[in-house]
Amino acid sequence: MNANTRSGPLQDLKVIEICSTIAGPACTRLLADFGADVIKIEPPEGDPVRQMGQHLGDVSLYAASILRNKRSIALDLKTAEGRELAAELIARADIVVENNRPGVMERLGLGYEAMSARNPGLVMVRISGYGQDGPYSERPGYGAICEAVGGVRHMTGDPDRPPARVALATTDYLSSVYAAFGAMAAIHARQATGKGQVVDVALYEAAFTQMEPIVPAHDKLGVVPQREGSNLPSMAPNSSYPTADGGFVLIAANSQPTWRRLVALMQMPELLTDPRFETIQARGRPENMKAIDQIIADWTRGFDGNTLEHMLRAAEVPTSRVYTIADIYADPHFAARHMLQQVPHPTLGHTTQMGVVPRLSGTPGAVHRSGPDLGADGADILSDELQLSEARQQALIQSGAVKVPSTT
Repeated sequence: MNANTRSGPLQDLKVIEICSTIAGPACTRLLADFGADVIKIEPPEGDPVRQMGQHLGDVSLYAASILRNKRSIALDLKTAEGRELAAELIARADIVVENNRPGVMERLGLGYEAMSARNPGLVMVRISGYGQDGPYSERPGYGAICEAVGGVRHMTGDPDRPPARVALATTDYLSSVYAAFGAMAAIHARQATGKGQVVDVALYEAAFTQMEPIVPAHDKLGVVPQREGSNLPSMAPNSSYPTADGGFVLIAANSQPTWRRLVALMQMPELLTDPRFETIQARGRPENMKAIDQIIADWTRGFDGNTLEHMLRAAEVPTSRVYTIADIYADPHFAARHMLQQVPHPTLGHTTQMGVVPRLSGTPGAVHRSGPDLGADGADILSDELQLSEARQQALIQSGAVKVPSTT
């Protein structure tokens, strides 16, 4: 993939990725979506993300998406030659993104101090569980662990059950956005100073930022909030309610006018004069929340999800069915905003992937290619980026410093 193929506002940036699994690759996928030339350095066995998610044959459908718009070179960084090739690529880059444990890059000779001496404008984005310093910095940190440390796991789930796991890699993806934002802020600062810097992103801190309203409340009021389940704290009705076809519908009747419209639709005018439900404050009391939720659930069970959703919308009550991925594929709004894109794939014909977020009106991002096979771009990178002769390339391949896909 050359510069003529790429499009977007970041076409002038070259990014080296030395990452595995989710947060780092998601960060560079975001940069690549907006035109950055991302070269992913993988070990000879490949990024573990290639083994994650669902597969069709030998193809990881997850890797096809999270590695999209990138180029792949497989280098053995345990070899001196592999490390030197990585250093040469970093020396030519604007940004390097890594999510190893603190100290690993330094042991490889690829730390910021060494690399910035060769490339003073280099921005190094470092994603780790607990950050580059502090007493926990050496601990391994995965998204789920860091959600627990950041207070998020305590807030997740139903109040009468143990803290629940969010079924998606929320903290990893939130961290990836912070990392991409930090990279762009550092590149902007470089325009004035000519110098790069380190962007230190800790997963536990990214998770902790979701606790923003809780932090000052604990300081001033000593509040330690508990799990609320599917309800909005102190606000009812605002929850997921069952439908006749086995699904759920989210109803958010937060204001008094909306509450009155919902009651009219339910044909239960007596609720308006019930002292438990007369005001927002009254409905927000825990015992009253349970009561109104039970009344609404008994009503919603009488309708299938589509019918109920249309009824609520016609009554101007904010609502949505709780979508499955099948619902998303059938939804016209996702289609209209190009959030499901068919991307060519050399083996499968195409894969359908999520669209580009955010949308820019003047210089939008785009998806140009599915995630490449391991090392698929190695030969081009060695010849085009590093200007190595064919003989030198073959020697590196023979030594095991570089791995290229088999042609047999």
